Amino acid sequence: MLGECWAAVGGDAAALAGLEVTDPDRWLGGPLDTDGLAVGTAGAALLAAAELAEARGLGRPAAAVSAEHLALSFTSERHVRLAGAPAGGGFAALSRMLRCAGGGWARTHGNYRHHAAALCRALAIEPSVDALEAAARSVTAEELEAAVVAAGGCAAALRSAEAWVAEGPGAAVARTPLVEWVSGAPPGSVVPRGEFGLVRSQAEQLRTRRAADAARPAAGLRVLDLTRVIAGPVAGRTLGALGADVLRVDSPGLPEMREAHLDTGPGKRSALLDLADEPAREALLARADVLLLGYRPGALDRFGLGPEALAARHPHLVTVSLSAWGHAGPWAGRRGFDSLVQVATGIAAACAAPDGTPGVLPAQALDHGTGHLMAAAALRALAARVRGEPARSARLSLARTAAALLAAPRPERERTAPTGAADHGRHRARFGDLELIAPPGSLDSVPLAWAHGPHALGADPPAWPA
Repeated sequence: MLGECWAAVGGDAAALAGLEVTDPDRWLGGPLDTDGLAVGTAGAALLAAAELAEARGLGRPAAAVSAEHLALSFTSERHVRLAGAPAGGGFAALSRMLRCAGGGWARTHGNYRHHAAALCRALAIEPSVDALEAAARSVTAEELEAAVVAAGGCAAALRSAEAWVAEGPGAAVARTPLVEWVSGAPPGSVVPRGEFGLVRSQAEQLRTRRAADAARPAAGLRVLDLTRVIAGPVAGRTLGALGADVLRVDSPGLPEMREAHLDTGPGKRSALLDLADEPAREALLARADVLLLGYRPGALDRFGLGPEALAARHPHLVTVSLSAWGHAGPWAGRRGFDSLVQVATGIAAACAAPDGTPGVLPAQALDHGTGHLMAAAALRALAARVRGEPARSARLSLARTAAALLAAPRPERERTAPTGAADHGRHRARFGDLELIAPPGSLDSVPLAWAHGPHALGADPPAWPA
């Protein structure tokens, strides 16, 4: 899958020889090639980092990654420790697979309180597992999915891979590439010269902020992280491990799970900002080099964060957007999470137990893999900017990553049992009482590393340093 992922971000096939994969094995296991997805997506990010280093005049560093370390990183949320005790949250009680009327299955997602409340409203139940399971037995999987989504909640009915691609949402996803590159500023657009305009050339902006060494090729570059949950935040923490100044901005009105913030927050600053604050928002965009967007397509258009409006105002900006179900098609605006995408796209059916009970991947690999691919796309687009090429932007989705995993050759059946990556101390990063899985990979034998641990949510000002 490394070749496919590298090609998806537009990489030169000759550069594949620049990545060494150590400790190759079936660390994660499962009937699908989850280990291959990990190596492919994270490997593409490392190769893109090496290309950026070369573009910035630092030579092209040799890249390497341990497949065992990757397996741990792809399950990093399970390995968070605070004062020696596990701090991972796992799934809430109302996030579960349910047997429905007619023998079908559906999965719900209630990790966030507002999604749990929508689920209970849709099914007219009290927030208990017993009530949820009873309600599910009275409706078909498709009826449950429709009711919960209509109420603003999150659910997905189980489908086979064949059924998914035969439906409108799956067919729309199948028509898009794994990484969809979109143009930057529209032809003939004028760079604004007002308060928030940038008039220097794209190449000059980056060349005047040299990285210190090839092991930190993104040093001096600014990444505005408007993402949540896992995939987008993984992209941000990956860029932070490569030296970028990453500022994650959250809305003051949206809740965040503490354990998720601990896992994906290292190497970033954290600020709260109402995006309706135009001067603060535009000042951030004007000085950013990369914008990571992880909200549903169209959700932020009212703040001028739609693709056309962004390109017109900030043509220098590399934007990498993430969605659950793709940026086109009938489900483009639907809420979604890795666990739900696995169920809808056929992954849960492919991982089913012998008795037909739907299964799961051994990691939230759609989230982690798509996050690494987002980072790879951002790094390659930055390298192009350094070379004086126009800024380009990319779009990815969990559902399209799922399609790539399903299409990959299956591992040999006799080796579907995982080897079991050990939580070795050498793969850990420590920040006081907090222990995390360190970022996987190295450049010129220097391991990737975060400059600091996660800052408290909202602890930093919503601005770039002077």
